Order: sequence, then structure tokens, then C-alpha cells
Amino acid sequence: MATQDGNQVTMQTDAKPKEGEEDARLGETTEKGDSEPASDAGNATTQDSSSISNGDDNAEDGGEMVDLKIIWNKIKYDLRIPLGSTGAKLKEKIHSLTGLPPAMQKVMYKGLVPEDKTLREMKMMSGAKVMVVGSTINDVLAVSTPKEVMQQEVKAEENKKEPLCRQKQHRKVLDKGKPEDVMPAIKGTKERLPTVPLSGMYNKSGGKVRLTFKLEQDQLWIGTKERTEKVPMGSIKNVVSEPIEEHEDYHMMAFQLGPTEASQYWVYWVPTQFVDAIKDTVLGKWQYF
Repeated sequence: MATQDGNQVTMQTDAKPKEGEEDARLGETTEKGDSEPASDAGNATTQDSSSISNGDDNAEDGGEMVDLKIIWNKIKYDLRIPLGSTGAKLKEKIHSLTGLPPAMQKVMYKGLVPEDKTLREMKMMSGAKVMVVGSTINDVLAVSTPKEVMQQEVKAEENKKEPLCRQKQHRKVLDKGKPEDVMPAIKGTKERLPTVPLSGMYNKSGGKVRLTFKLEQDQLWIGTKERTEKVPMGSIKNVVSEPIEEHEDYHMMAFQLGPTEASQYWVYWVPTQFVDAIKDTVLGKWQYF
């Protein structure tokens, strides 16, 4: 539309887009409308990924953590773990620290840790000490090798339990039989030491031996045909005895004169009624009546 005002002519027109421009604008509008929902979808994806990045452990208990001291094989390990973790999960973490498989672990905190309970239910707090017992597969293989040696040691212990009077070293003396001049034995009674020497017994070589208890000198005199040894009672480490089979009214007795059993002095056919008195006197339990 045109108007004339004096010499000035003003042209007014309604701005109508050409067909090409209109199509372009429609395209822009369409692209813009499509892009907005796409942006929302992108935001949703970002939120999901951030929640996953917290890890399963944190998701178990809202991220509340506890710091534990794991002690295995005299070595301490620091472990930070969610309170919502179960005992089974704790074993997995210990495996990653120590290399000890869960199946070979005994985990203890106020008792054996159950696999199905959480650390919260077990009331574990930061700084708590968790003890772990177990051996790795390599350790098991290492100790299984000398098994034969261990079996030999066990067998040796079993042999020690065999009655002394059946052992070969003692049979050669006991097979001589009871000495004719040995002092009489009274089974089932206990008596004080006699004022005379205990005589008529055998020593390990099969020779006759007598025992004299010098209480005023705190000495035990061990006399044979050849000589008499005066032994301070304080130097005798131990006294052992055992009834003789089929002659239980008599004992075989050893005085340990040195630090090892090899230093034992054996005496055979000791009357049973004096056995306790001998032990009490030599080992310092004797009392004056």
C-alpha cells in the first residue's frame, strides 16, 4: 500500500516470507523442537551414570564407611569398607589385601564373623581390629612336604607312652628277676624313709646299688660295690618312677642328675611304700614330722 504526503512517498507492505524462507523457518522450528527433548534425555543419561559411579559398595549403605584393621599372619592391613557390606564381602576384600582365599579364611570379630550379616549388624566401628586365621595354598603345599617327618615324631611320642619296663634297655635288667636280698615291699601303703639305706636293688648295669638319704647334709648317696657318689639333692633335676609289671609292689626309678634325660640314673626294684617319700625328699617337698 502506498500513501503520498507531499513529495514524500512512503511504501508500506506486509512482510510475507517467500516460499523458500518460510520452509527454512519451519525447518529451524522443527529442529529446535526436536533438540529440546534430546537435551532432556542427555541429562537423564548423565544422572544414571553418576549414580553407578558410586559403586556397589556405596550403594549398599548410602556411602557410610568404616575403617578396619585387618590382622593376618602378624601383619596389619588398613581396610575401608561400607557398613552395609556382608561378612562374605569382607572376606573378598581381605582376599584382595592378603591373597588368602575366602574359603580358607577364619575371620573373627567378637567371635566368628557370619557371612550373611552386615558389618552394621555386627556393630563394627572404625578402628576395630579384625583377626584373620588361615593359610594360603602355597603355605599348605610347603608344610605338607615334611608330613613323613611329622608322622615319625608322632610315632616316637607313641613309643614313649610304652611302659618303661617293656623297653629293651630296661628289660635286660628286669629279666634278671627280683633280687633275693631286696627290701620287702608293702603294696598300697606310704611310709617315711627308713633310717637305714635302701639296699638290695639293681642299677642300669645290673650291679647292686643302695640309696642313703643324708638329710642333714642335703645329699643323696648312691653306693655301689666300687664307689659311693655323694649327690647334692638340689642338683637332681627330676625323679620319675613306674611300677614294674607283674610286680607292682616294686618300682623302677630314675634320678635325673643333669639337664637331659640322658643323665638319668636308673634304680630297679624300689619298694613301692617309699616311692612318694623319695620323690618328696629329693625334690624339696619333704617335711619334718
